Amino acid sequence: MKRVLVVEDSDLAVGLRANLELEGYEVEVAGNGRRGLELARTWSPDLVVLDLTLPEVDGLHVLRALRKEGQATPVLVLTARGGESDKVLGLKLGADDYVTKPFGLLELLARVEALLRRSATPQPVGSAVYRFGDVELREGTRTVQRAGVPVQLTPKEFDLLLALLHARGGVVPRSELLRQVWGYRADVDTRTLDSHVAELRRKLEPGLSSRRYIVTVRKVGYRVAEE
Repeated sequence: MKRVLVVEDSDLAVGLRANLELEGYEVEVAGNGRRGLELARTWSPDLVVLDLTLPEVDGLHVLRALRKEGQATPVLVLTARGGESDKVLGLKLGADDYVTKPFGLLELLARVEALLRRSATPQPVGSAVYRFGDVELREGTRTVQRAGVPVQLTPKEFDLLLALLHARGGVVPRSELLRQVWGYRADVDTRTLDSHVAELRRKLEPGLSSRRYIVTVRKVGYRVAEE
């Protein structure tokens, strides 16, 4: 049975727990960030649903601490509408996806199911080396360098870049990237892809006025171009 840790201090936690348990998950709830961090370390959840606005220790601190300790547990963050800076910072710290309040229950359950399914599927480890511009990605060691300098990518950023590189310059539709990287079905609507692309561009294309490497193909998806 998959374990889901819900770190949420509002009445929403009660409904989330009941519905996740109906879906067959084992659920623990933490009402503050300090307790959430403790359970994430000791209870070994398969997924953490993490509100960013928490008493005692906020959700961003919890996420930062988990990733600093090397925990790769998928994290789905809950953010307030309009909290764009929190969403971006959460993704920078290694969140796998975010849901904006208020959200539909079916939407959240679909995200939970997909993230758990994706994390449980063994991913093939290749040994290929990809180069474009002054960027080099080594699939076997999951490392990226730009002009010989290591670039720190989150696991999802790396998986996204690798999925684009596997296309060898071809366009990868949005739906296919969401399926490959997050395990989402075509009917799951999320802007997390765009946020992760923005982070990749920030890290791989600093100071560039035009998007030289990761190209947006309007209404279709993305591709990687050498120039």
